[in-house]
Amino acid sequence: MTPPRDEATTLLAQVFSSLVRTVAPLNDLAPPSPLETNSHARSIKTPSPARPYRQPIAVDMESTCCFSLLRSLVLLLLLCVAAAATLDPADFLELQAVRKQLEDMPGSHFFSAWDFTADPCEFPGVFCASGRVVALALGEPRAGSPGLRGRLDPALGRLSALSELSLVPGRVAGPVPDGLARCRDLRFLALSKNLLSGRIPAGLASLPRLRTLDLSYNRLSGPLPPALADAPVLSNIVLCHNQLSGHLPRFRDSAPLLRLDLKRNNLSGSLPPLPPSLRYLALGSNSLTGRVDAVLPRLNRLNFLDLSSNLFSGPIPASVFGFPLETLQLQRNAFAGPLTPRGDVAVAVVDLSYNRFSGSVPPQLASAGRLYLNNNRLTGVVPARLIHGLSGRLQLLYLQHNFLTGIEFAPAVAAIPLGAALCLQYNCMVPPFQTPCPLKAGAQGMRPADQCPQWRS
Repeated sequence: MTPPRDEATTLLAQVFSSLVRTVAPLNDLAPPSPLETNSHARSIKTPSPARPYRQPIAVDMESTCCFSLLRSLVLLLLLCVAAAATLDPADFLELQAVRKQLEDMPGSHFFSAWDFTADPCEFPGVFCASGRVVALALGEPRAGSPGLRGRLDPALGRLSALSELSLVPGRVAGPVPDGLARCRDLRFLALSKNLLSGRIPAGLASLPRLRTLDLSYNRLSGPLPPALADAPVLSNIVLCHNQLSGHLPRFRDSAPLLRLDLKRNNLSGSLPPLPPSLRYLALGSNSLTGRVDAVLPRLNRLNFLDLSSNLFSGPIPASVFGFPLETLQLQRNAFAGPLTPRGDVAVAVVDLSYNRFSGSVPPQLASAGRLYLNNNRLTGVVPARLIHGLSGRLQLLYLQHNFLTGIEFAPAVAAIPLGAALCLQYNCMVPPFQTPCPLKAGAQGMRPADQCPQWRS
């Protein structure tokens, strides 16, 4: 707790009293007054014991030195009392410990204003309430700041009133302090884009008020703490671009989870049931396996879904195409079966490439913004609606590396807008489609004749 100001005043008075008692004997060293040296006055003055007499010059020097020391001590005491009256002494010491373990990268000037003779609550990145540190934003927030380097001191866990802790991108290494689990008021923890390593402290999952956990773009390893699935109010889990392994925890249906971003890790196993509250699910670039048709239909509030670059298999539920999605990324898996959307798919990005989808191309996909269906096993003709869509919302249509045999309505190439990207190479078109693919689609050859029965007739 913050020391009361009357206690600080009492302390100051005690120091004054002590210093005055130290200086008082100097009065005995002063020279006789003019009154005492006057003969007439001396004749009527009450006699007093003789006092030792020293030269005035020596007395002046000692008095000056003592009062100069007194003034310096008082000023120092006032500074200490002012700081103590503003910030809890324990938090003051913990901030000093945090500072000793971190330093500015070249070009960063975050710590230049951290002068502990001043009020720490006025430091950049330090926010106080009722004499306690309640938020700590380490590093300059400006875009392009080089950030900090060093380590996170365990003292962070002793800032017991801390509710927010963030760290700008930099080169801070070492573990995430286990002691942060003692910050029971912690609501926001963001330490992304540094060099943090080791395991995620299991105690973080038990924090009763934690809503956002962002440790992305680090070097964290080991399994996900199972208790994350039971965190009472945790709504944002962002742990992408690490080296985490093991299985996904099984979240309860009532979990308030809105964002789960675990892409680019080493996670394995199947997709467990997830809470229907999810709005953002990113699990791309892991080693997850199995079917998803029993899990996805419940997640009908998703606006972002990325399951790309895994080992998922089986069909895609038709209901997924009706979610309020902005992005649907299912590429580079082993999904199979037909594509059966129930209505127009007004999704900005639909990427179903590099799978094993079969059957015809659904015309309902013409409402998408960018459509990647390349490298599958699609057959039949390209619906005219898709080609016409290139003059409207559809900006990109990749259908190369399938077994398509023609276009339902073959418009002149000039009818396709110059800004549209269309690729139909490496199919079984009769006659073969000659329009070159965009450079971004890569070099495209001709499918071997023995793979296209139409060419053998």
